[in-house]
Amino acid sequence: MKEKIKDFLDSDVLEKYLIGTCTEEEALQAERYIAMYPEVRDTYNELQENLEAYAKMYAIKAPDELKEKIITRIGKEHVGRKKYYRLAIAASIAVLVSWGANFFYWDQNQNLQEENAMVNSKIDNLEETMREQLEDVRNQFIVLQSPQTKKVTVKGNKKAKELKAVAYINPVKKLSYINVSKLPNLPEDQCYQMWAEVNGKMVNLGIIHEADSQEKLLALPYADKAVSYITIEPKGGNKTPTVENIVANIAY
Repeated sequence: MKEKIKDFLDSDVLEKYLIGTCTEEEALQAERYIAMYPEVRDTYNELQENLEAYAKMYAIKAPDELKEKIITRIGKEHVGRKKYYRLAIAASIAVLVSWGANFFYWDQNQNLQEENAMVNSKIDNLEETMREQLEDVRNQFIVLQSPQTKKVTVKGNKKAKELKAVAYINPVKKLSYINVSKLPNLPEDQCYQMWAEVNGKMVNLGIIHEADSQEKLLALPYADKAVSYITIEPKGGNKTPTVENIVANIAY
């Protein structure tokens, strides 16, 4: 008899019964041996305690809603034997909750990686913007301090008599800037826009806002015999300059 019990304990039937992966025939054998032999019952109780301890030690805390869904789904399953049902649920919860938690944190990790990539991209863009701004400030300092810089006073024509600006052109460093100190008021549906004709191509330099232009120098593309224009355009700017609405030009 002892040899029979030993062979049973040396097999993996008891372990499979505990986690709910045995066949129906193996389940009946396990239940019979647990009921009949104290050695088997003690081994089964020890295995059960070890499984519970393992589940507590390595289980990852999952969101409450995930755990509730798993428990609800398991609760709908029906198993004939109460003892087998209880043990199967315990094992299933440990496995499914652990799997669900792992999937949840994997998904969270994926989101964090995507957010991290976006943050890194924004940092790179910010660093590039700062480099460009620092370069622009350095160039402005060179233009304003260099004795080679030429100052060209710019005045508006009949359509903008009050327009005043100063262009700074440095042929040595090949840098050009303009400071528009005054712009006549326009109707709300119009705006001032600056252009530069460089090597036969018209370049849009953007809309000029009086408040901004008074406080800083606006960069101009540098080229031999370049010409810049200020025009009046519809609100929001235009893709091409309205020639009849040119109010000032700067040749350099």
